[in-house]
Amino acid sequence: MPYVKANQTGIVLFVIASYLISPWILAALWLIQIVGLLTGGRYNLFVRIAKPFLRTAGKETQAAELTRFNNSLAVIFLTLAVLSVALGWTVGGYVFSAMLLAAATAALLGYCIGCTVYFQYKQFRARRAH
Repeated sequence: MPYVKANQTGIVLFVIASYLISPWILAALWLIQIVGLLTGGRYNLFVRIAKPFLRTAGKETQAAELTRFNNSLAVIFLTLAVLSVALGWTVGGYVFSAMLLAAATAALLGYCIGCTVYFQYKQFRARRAH
């Protein structure tokens, strides 16, 4: 969980920076998240920076499948935000990045929106299987 929190903190800081400095900062955040997703988190820049400062022994953990799901959601929202900005639809860029910002902030405060979506998805699949 400390690594997950490090990633969420990085997301929050980068999205806020994109509002204050340039929406193209979202493209850098997209790259950080896609690299992290494709490498199972091993090369996520936020985790690599925070790792020497974090204690993980005895800390709460999160299932790898759930972490991948949440990271995939982040990449989807970032992709939509970056594409919106690239196509000149600034409002869309703000909307999609604000959704990601809200989810990451809520997770830092203790409520994982992605976890709720994941649970509902698994429930839906289980009901369809029967």
